[in-house]
Amino acid sequence: MVNEAFELHTEACAHLAGLRSDDRAYNTQRTYAGRIALYLSYCTKNAVDWTRPSLAQLMAMMRWLVDELLPPRGHRPHPEPRFRNKGTANAIMGTVGEFLSWSALQGWVPQTVVSQLVQPKFLHYTPPGFDPGENGQYRTVKERRIKCRVAVPGYEWLSDEQLRTVADCTTHARDQFLVSLLAVTGMRIGEGLGLRREAMHFLPDSASLGCRIEGPHVHVRRRLNSNNAYAKSHHPRWIPVESETVALYADYRYEREVVPAVCAWPACG
Repeated sequence: MVNEAFELHTEACAHLAGLRSDDRAYNTQRTYAGRIALYLSYCTKNAVDWTRPSLAQLMAMMRWLVDELLPPRGHRPHPEPRFRNKGTANAIMGTVGEFLSWSALQGWVPQTVVSQLVQPKFLHYTPPGFDPGENGQYRTVKERRIKCRVAVPGYEWLSDEQLRTVADCTTHARDQFLVSLLAVTGMRIGEGLGLRREAMHFLPDSASLGCRIEGPHVHVRRRLNSNNAYAKSHHPRWIPVESETVALYADYRYEREVVPAVCAWPACG
């Protein structure tokens, strides 16, 4: 991470290196880098010492995140104004808080700066399985002090007709299989792109593959892939799939097998 003079920001670079050492997902590292750079740029522009921001200065940044006019997208003659939503502002300030807390552990930021980021909150309603303690001492937790109130969004999903429309837009069996796989399993795109053939257990009985799980399914594991696809979760899991997905995978394998034969034609060079 560099400034306008291309000088490295030592503390920010060290924090990003710590994220890599902690095996955080690549997309997470890239997102955090952009958010921390935004915080440092804001501090430079507004003459704020990034190691000692006051509560008022951090709250002013929160308001700025929501009120700032973002650059237009595309080249439309009369683009509509764009602003960050409150959920995005909360996510940015959450990353800033994590960066300041980590920097405090390194001795670069006073602990008083970190302590002002949170406040006590009493849980009147506890989630299932929560242990409040014998005298309710665990009902008081710490919550972020600087955040916007946002409504919890509902779940959104594509209808069967919309899924068919998306599948009909594909031009290769590979893409149609990927769309179907994501729709059936609900896995992340990085998890789908990171699957290997050894993870596809599409037989009724996978005992011959050394797997005791019955029925067609896929195994999702975090590992390094040549295409840089990366599963965000550290925990491996398996997900059942439908027979239609298995058929689409067979079509994809057939399409894949004929590619070398086509490319071996002299005209392909």
